[in-house]
Amino acid sequence: MNELTLIQKIAVWALPVIFAITVHEVAHGWAASKLGDQTARMLGRLTLNPIKHIDPLGTIVVPVVLLVLGGFVFGWAKAVPVDARNFKHPRRDMAWVAMAGPGSNLIMAILWAAVAKIGMLLQLSQPEIGVFLIYSGLAGISINLILLVLNLLPIPPLDGSHVVSAILPPALAWQYNRIAPFGFFIILGLLLLGLLGPILSGPYSFFQQFIYDFIGL
Repeated sequence: MNELTLIQKIAVWALPVIFAITVHEVAHGWAASKLGDQTARMLGRLTLNPIKHIDPLGTIVVPVVLLVLGGFVFGWAKAVPVDARNFKHPRRDMAWVAMAGPGSNLIMAILWAAVAKIGMLLQLSQPEIGVFLIYSGLAGISINLILLVLNLLPIPPLDGSHVVSAILPPALAWQYNRIAPFGFFIILGLLLLGLLGPILSGPYSFFQQFIYDFIGL
């Protein structure tokens, strides 16, 4: 996408980024609701209206800056509130709620791959529409797979950490979860040291190849 202007890049990435981040959070709230916690529903967060979920820094500033710098694009929305005390099995159910977010990103990545496939079919007859759909589809695959593999990292408070927490003995899980306030700085440190990309690249490539083969890209 290097040949695109900044405005064109924003046009291509805007919907994929907003949907990836919004649906990820709604999936957490939906899973929590199904398991007995209605906190997100009562606060009006079980909606695909992005205004309800936008975090000015994580949803707008960070993705745009990364797009300008030419690195991989990711971001975040306001976390959907979940009260584990409303679950019958708090630790296990919290793990299911956590995995709903990355699971939604996998589904969206597959759907965006289908958009790219449609773009390829339209490229000859309607080139402008076809090319836009291809670029948007590839952007959708990228942002969703980045969110998928990033959130699977076992660093509290990322989603993967809730699965680890559910497996650990309660006392050890409590100690493990005390890392959560420092999780952002751990991720930032990995990014600045150039380690985050190599950590994510293996799982990213695996899911990407699976989707490409599945859709036939």
